[in-house]
Amino acid sequence: MPSLDLSFVRSQFPAFSEPSLQDWAFFENAGGSYACGPVIERLNRFYRETKVQPYGPFPASRRAGEEMDAARARLAGYLNVATDEVHFGPSTTQNTYVLAQAFREMLEEGDEIVVTNQDHEANSGAWRKLADSGVVVSEWRVDPESGKLDPADLDEVLTRKTKLVAFPHCSNIVGHINPVAEICAKVQAAGAVAVVDGVSYAPHGFPDAKALGADIYLFSLYKTYGPHQGLMVVKKELAERLPNQAHFFNAGSVLKRLTPAGPDHAQIAASAGIADYFDALHAHHFSDEVGAAERGRRVHGLMAAQEKALLGPLLDYLRQRNDLRVLGPTDPAERAPTVALHPKNKPAEAVLEELTKRGIAAGVSNFYAYRLVQALGIDPETGVLRLSFVHYTAPEEIDKLVKALDASL
Repeated sequence: MPSLDLSFVRSQFPAFSEPSLQDWAFFENAGGSYACGPVIERLNRFYRETKVQPYGPFPASRRAGEEMDAARARLAGYLNVATDEVHFGPSTTQNTYVLAQAFREMLEEGDEIVVTNQDHEANSGAWRKLADSGVVVSEWRVDPESGKLDPADLDEVLTRKTKLVAFPHCSNIVGHINPVAEICAKVQAAGAVAVVDGVSYAPHGFPDAKALGADIYLFSLYKTYGPHQGLMVVKKELAERLPNQAHFFNAGSVLKRLTPAGPDHAQIAASAGIADYFDALHAHHFSDEVGAAERGRRVHGLMAAQEKALLGPLLDYLRQRNDLRVLGPTDPAERAPTVALHPKNKPAEAVLEELTKRGIAAGVSNFYAYRLVQALGIDPETGVLRLSFVHYTAPEEIDKLVKALDASL
C-alpha cells in the first residue's frame, strides 16, 4: 500500500484554497466534511444545465436522469452492492424514520426489536417509537467505563421474538469500531434483520457493504465529501418485502418504495462526484485498472493508514494528561479518528472557547448521542469536547491542535 499523497488530496478540496478558512484547522469532520471539488462542480453544472424534471424526452431532462442513474450505479460499485440496492433520501435520520414506519406496518404486537445506547439518536429514536405500537424494545447497553458494546451481551437480549437489531458501525463519541460482520451474522442466525448506522464510519473509507452482510446499511453523503443526502443500502429482497412508503402507483418500483417524497435530483446527481474523487485518488496512487469494489478497498486502505498515523500521536499526548478523560479506546487500531474528551478541571465549553481563539474548529455537545453520554456518567446537556478528523487532515494541524490543547486546558 503506497503512502497517501496529502498534497494531491488537499488539492481536490476547494476549502483548502479558500482564504476565509486558511487560518483554521478543521476538527469537526464528524459533523460534516468538506466537499470535494468534483461534487461541487457537478452540483453547479446540474443547476446551470439540467435543473429540470428528469427522465423526460428532451436533452436537458434526459441528461438529468442519466446523471442521477450514474451516481447510484457508481456509488453502488464502490460499496460492492447491486445498483437497485442503493436508496437516497434527505438525511440518514429521515431514511431511518421511513424505514421504521415501514417496519411498523410489518411488525405485530409483541414482536421484539433491539436498539443500543451507543447510537446516534437517528438510529435509535425512530425504532424506540415503535413501542407505541406494541412492539417490545430491548436495549443492548454499553460498558459505562469504556463505552464499548460487547457482542456477548447481545445474546442476553436476543430472543426467538426478535425481529430487528439496530446498532452502529462505530460511535460518533467513543469511536470504537464494532465487529459488524460478526454481529450481523449473529442477528441473522436469530432470524432478525440487522440495521447498521455507518454514518461515523463511512467518512474513513466506504465499507464493502456486501462483505459486512448487513440487511440495511445507512450513512450520510455530506460526511463523505458529498452533498447533503442520506444513502442507505437495503437488500433487494427486504426492500421488496417492506410495505410501500411512497405513492401507491410507485409500489412496483423497488427504488421508489422507500422514498415518500420526490428526491433531490441535483444532489443525487452531484453525489457521483464522490466516485470521481475516489477514482482520481486511486489513479494517482495505483497504476493498474481494477473494478470499483477493489478501488474502494484500496482507497479505504489509503485513508485508514493516513488517519491511524495521525491518530497515534494525538492519543499518545492525551494519555499523558491527567486532567481529562478520553472517551473510548486509546489504541488507534480500535477506533475511528473521532475523539471525544471530558475535561476534569474546567467546562468543555471553556476549553472550546480557548481552542477557537487558536484556530481550532471543533465542537461541544452530546452530538445526538444523548443516551451514550448519559451512560458514560456525563451530563448530556453539558456535553463533551469532540475532535474529529479524516484523511485530508495534515500532520501540522495535529501539532497545532496539541499546542492549542496545552494552552486551553
